[in-house]
Amino acid sequence: MNSVARLARDERADFAAFLRTLSPRHWDAPTLCSEWTVREVVAHVVDYDAQRFRDLAVQAVRGGLRLNRMNALGVARKPDRTPEELIARFEQHLEPRGLTSAFGGRVALLDGLLHHQDIRRPLGFPREVPPERLRHALAFARYAPPIKAGKRARGLRLVATDLDWSAGSGPEVRGPGEALLLSIAGRDVALEELSGPGAVILASRMDG
Repeated sequence: MNSVARLARDERADFAAFLRTLSPRHWDAPTLCSEWTVREVVAHVVDYDAQRFRDLAVQAVRGGLRLNRMNALGVARKPDRTPEELIARFEQHLEPRGLTSAFGGRVALLDGLLHHQDIRRPLGFPREVPPERLRHALAFARYAPPIKAGKRARGLRLVATDLDWSAGSGPEVRGPGEALLLSIAGRDVALEELSGPGAVILASRMDG
């Protein structure tokens, strides 16, 4: 297993362990993913591993090649799974496989880290994301078309204030690495943690 895939596995293990701490009411709570509950976010994360590229192509056609619709179709396939069933599936497939193993496991790392925070933030359970995972996720996010981070960050210089990472050129946006990642991935909840002349520009691109 390469180093990034190992980081993805570690992130998933931490994610699964966190899910085991949640109460039944938490599973129906809202997340940073619009209109998705905790249960639906977890279902999305665990289901992509099992999909073959042929399955993904069928889902893409059914969803009109729109990512949000594709994701919604995936979540709707088995809506009645219990938290225990979802966590068990998560724990059985910690290592990236299928679609999530693409780019050396970077898809799994970015997807897992983002959705982990999508759940933690609204529930009020902050954590310190391991710096090495955050650096790799930030670097890959800028080139991952589905989340449109490259579009939001274009023409800006991103500078993480809590780890050794920066990228891009232009008006500067400074802040904690996690806040930078969430913001360029379209989660406006973290914008207030950013500063610099580029922060206003980034905020104006949240709907893009």
